[in-house]
Amino acid sequence: MKKLLLFIALTIFGLGLNAQNVGDVTTIDYDGYSLKFEITSVEPAECEVSDYTDSPVDVTIPSTVTISGTEFAVTSIGDWAFDGCESLTSIEIPNSVTSIGYGAFYSCSSLASITFGDNSQLTSIGDYAFCDCSSLTSIEIPNSVTSIGEGAFSYCSSLASITFGDNSQLTSIGEGAFSYCSSLTSIEIPNSVTSIG
Repeated sequence: MKKLLLFIALTIFGLGLNAQNVGDVTTIDYDGYSLKFEITSVEPAECEVSDYTDSPVDVTIPSTVTISGTEFAVTSIGDWAFDGCESLTSIEIPNSVTSIGYGAFYSCSSLASITFGDNSQLTSIGDYAFCDCSSLTSIEIPNSVTSIGEGAFSYCSSLASITFGDNSQLTSIGEGAFSYCSSLTSIEIPNSVTSIG
């Protein structure tokens, strides 16, 4: 009986070592840089890109990552995740990502290319998400996006073209979302928009 209890205790303890919890952060190395992923949900297994290290240049966000043997869907890019990353020139955002957080790419001064998946599920672009991305010249907003936050693209001085799809689901644009975009001469707002800040 004692052996059985000891076995059960050791098994539970062993499982506890591999348990994942909301808020746990894992660093994964890529070519020349690392990305940090924070668990946001255990069931379903979801996480967000929360930070970076070194000097990433061309970044492809993965749609899933494996943490302690469990596959997690990457569903968001967290607040300030790439804030001030001056080396970043391009970012590919997979279909799995549904939200881009507050100031996620704030002052990424070399960011010139943002690519979304053909079946993007992105619904929200947070406040100041791409503020002061001075090298960004154009962006195509996925049809799935329903909200663009306050100052989301403000101070993008080279931004000359913003395109929305024919089936855009966009309903709200935050205050000053495109303010101080000195190269932007016109923008065609989708008919679906009901609120402009």
